[in-house]
This record gives sequence, structure tokens and C-alpha cells, in this order.
Amino acid sequence: MRIPLLDLHCQNDPLKERIDIVLEKLFEHQKFILGPEVGELEKKIAEYCNSVYAIGVASGSDALFLSLLACGIRAGDEVITTPFTFFATAGAIERVGAIPVFVDIDPRTFNINHDEIERSISESTKAIIPVHLFGLMCDMDPIMMVAQKYNLFVIEDAAQSIGSLYKGKKACSIGDLGCVSFFPSKNLGCFGDGGMVVANNKELADKVRILRTHGAVDRYFHKEVGINSRLDTLQAAILGVKLDFLEKWHETRIENANYYNASIKNPMITTPFLPEGYRHIYNQYTLRVKNREKLVNILNKEGIGNCIYYPLSLHLQPCFHELEYQEGDFPISEQASKECLSIPVFPGLTIEQKNYIIDILNNFS
Repeated sequence: MRIPLLDLHCQNDPLKERIDIVLEKLFEHQKFILGPEVGELEKKIAEYCNSVYAIGVASGSDALFLSLLACGIRAGDEVITTPFTFFATAGAIERVGAIPVFVDIDPRTFNINHDEIERSISESTKAIIPVHLFGLMCDMDPIMMVAQKYNLFVIEDAAQSIGSLYKGKKACSIGDLGCVSFFPSKNLGCFGDGGMVVANNKELADKVRILRTHGAVDRYFHKEVGINSRLDTLQAAILGVKLDFLEKWHETRIENANYYNASIKNPMITTPFLPEGYRHIYNQYTLRVKNREKLVNILNKEGIGNCIYYPLSLHLQPCFHELEYQEGDFPISEQASKECLSIPVFPGLTIEQKNYIIDILNNFS
């Protein structure tokens, strides 16, 4: 039996006729840049995230970059975030000339440890980027309290967590800005790159909207220096179709995760932690495994897709050597990078496939 980590055919093939229809409409009006489908999707995403505004951009990475620019983050400013995440989070901070300041993670959730944030704040700190990793939101209340105490911006990195909940609040609805990725492997993925900035603050939303078109208020009249970062009309049209099915896909992922949680009994393997009052949408189903390399070899041999998110903490990446972090500075993140392993959780997994995976995991020693 061969089981991929993610099978996009299960998601995309049933929608082919619906997608063909919206693409035919796009071909008819030929408004390929900021066409009507972009505005329609922005309204839908804002409503879905329980927010007021949404601005389509070219990628999740640009969503972070533009959010930082909109908040006025510039060279020399410090932005606090986690070292255990995809590179784009810290990369966006560097792109605006600011300095990433890392804080270790909670060993159970893999999210930033809010208890460590305040001691990392300096006079140069201007923002916090909590990352809702793998589909589970951060503990936002204490993060927002610290941010308010020190007058800091909060930019939610929700690239992996659109639709997740924290105490009844949606990802992207709590901070000053929220950033979404529509990379094809996300729970809501397009057919290429795409992203969205979500906001409740009109001033910040307007800034992002201007910055995504080279800082132009009107054509050829530039208020600021921005970049070219617009969500393609084609991608917006596809996402508009897929958004109607997102909740169903979330629920199926949750069902698959619950089945794993109840069935994996191997003491060498720790299943994902779910705090009370949260909704985890399992963009990844991530285990902690002792002797991970051995299990990876077994899964590969048995044809089971798997992936290591993330094998090297950001503070140890060569491109951040000037920050002068050392091995041992963030031991929980470093340990997670040695033990985390994600397995298939996508909608479309059959009961036979799940049982096959579970049997291998339970027999691992």
C-alpha cells in the first residue's frame, strides 16, 4: 500500500466542473489582475475569519512582509517570533530590515511560549508575530496583554491555520493583522501561490491595499514605496469555489486526527496536544517520535508519506548567523526539530489506510 503525505486529487478532482465554470467566466471578462473574483474572495475570507477587511496578495510570505510594512516596522526595529516555524516568518522580518528576536516554544503545542515573550522585549521591540503552527492557534490572551502593555503590534501568522479557533475566536481576528497562505498544500490551497492579509483596522487594511500595488493611491501616483503583490484573479476564482468546502475538509481532518489519537498506543510516539477551548484544523498531523530516523526509514519502506517540519530551528540557520544565536539557546525548539514527524491526515484517507499507518506506528520499537 502506498499512501502519500497529501493527495490533492481527493480535494481537487471532485471540483473540476465547478472550477471549469469559473475559469470560463474569467476567460470571458479577461480581467486577470484584480478582477471581480478577487474582491468577492476578499469579502468571503473576511467574513469567514470574523474580520472586517481582507486584502489578496501574491503569497503568504508577502502577506507577512506587507503587514510589517503597514505597521511601520523598519530597519533596526525588533520583532519577536518563534524559531520553530517555516522560514517565511523570520524572512519577512529580515526583508523589512528589522531584527528577528526568537523566543522558545511550548513543548506540547509547538507554539511560541507566551511566558517567555516579555523578558525578550527591549526599547527596539515593535511587534510580535505569533505563529499558529500546524493548525493550532497560540494562546493569544497573554500575548495580547503583553502587546497592549508595551504598545506592540501583533501580526498573526495563520499560514497553516485558517479556520482554527481559540476560545471561540477565529485565527486572524485577534491581532492587528492576520496573514493567510493559499499554497497548494494548505487546507485551503490554490493552484499556485497566493495569500491574504486580514484586518479589523481600516487604516492598516488601507495601507496593505496600497502597498500591494507599488504604493500607488491612483495609477502612476505613489504615496509610498510598495511592491507588486496581487492575488491573481485566476487563483481567487479557484479559491472562491474551494472555500465553500473548507469546513467539510476541516471536519474530515479532525475526524482523521481523532481516530489516530484514539488508536496510536505506542509509548515512543506522542500524538498532538489539543488544549481545552481550541479547534485544531490539522494542516499537519505532527507526532513526536523517539528514534525518528528509524521510523522514517520504516515509513518510507512501507510507502507511507511523511515529512519533517522543521529539521533545523531558525536561530541555527546559516542565513541568521549575524544574530549570534548558539545551539542550546532554545532547547525546546531544538528538541522538537529532532523529534517531530508529520503523517498523512488529508481528507480522502480511507479507514484501511489509517489502520495500515496505525499498525506500523504501534509496532514500531
